[in-house]
Amino acid sequence: MKMSKGQRLLGLAAAGMALISGGTALAGQPKPWEYTLQEAASPVMENIVWFHNFLFWLITLITLFVLALLVVVVVKFNAKANPVPSKTTHNTLIEVAWTLIPVLILVGIAVPSFRLLFQQLDIPKADLTVKATGKQWYWSYAYPDNGKFEFDSLMAADKQPRLLGVDNEMVVPVNKVIRVQTTGADVIHAFAVPAFGIKIDSIPGRLNETWFKATKVGMYYGQCSELCGKDHAFMPIAVRVVNDQEFAAWVEAAKKKYATNPANTFAAAGQAAQ
Repeated sequence: MKMSKGQRLLGLAAAGMALISGGTALAGQPKPWEYTLQEAASPVMENIVWFHNFLFWLITLITLFVLALLVVVVVKFNAKANPVPSKTTHNTLIEVAWTLIPVLILVGIAVPSFRLLFQQLDIPKADLTVKATGKQWYWSYAYPDNGKFEFDSLMAADKQPRLLGVDNEMVVPVNKVIRVQTTGADVIHAFAVPAFGIKIDSIPGRLNETWFKATKVGMYYGQCSELCGKDHAFMPIAVRVVNDQEFAAWVEAAKKKYATNPANTFAAAGQAAQ
């Protein structure tokens, strides 16, 4: 059965809408055939994306410039074009230029680089603190500012997206400064959420800190980014960003679910089984 021109156009439009909606649904996680950084969902990640793009175009220009110089040298200074070779030993202007210009370029790269580094390391006054403890092979989250309850977050095989869905997400309010304190309970792990621009080691016996400020409501995913054992690939990080009212309601429910029933945690369940 042949399709009319109108049906083909309608089909293309529907496919386009599906791609657009699919892209929205995939926000905060890897996308098929993705060659760019994940879409930014925090001020730090926005600056990381800007710095990445700035370096990309700068490196491209430098590469094209060097290529043009090589072409000029090959065409203009070959043996056929110069049967009598030049006896020039040096050129002061060129030597100053190829020393000074790279220095200026490196300074131009260093300024935004250090600015970004200080933004990542200087933790502003936090609205909420979450402690993330890496364990073989899952994460435990504690909320010391909201009743000191704690729960475990394990990968859920029956949840999408595959290898990223968990049974209990880390929940935070939107447009609030979240301080993440992280450590390891057994070996070195790493807490990383690309859309927020955070990645920090979780080391046993040491408390490391980082921060983020999620600017968009939604689900965001990360993974342990330090090889920590045979199930390293199966300890995802899932962060659900909600509005203030939803967060307050979740905290009250979490206090009842986790604080009054510690057996909800994976570790407690394992101890009870022993």
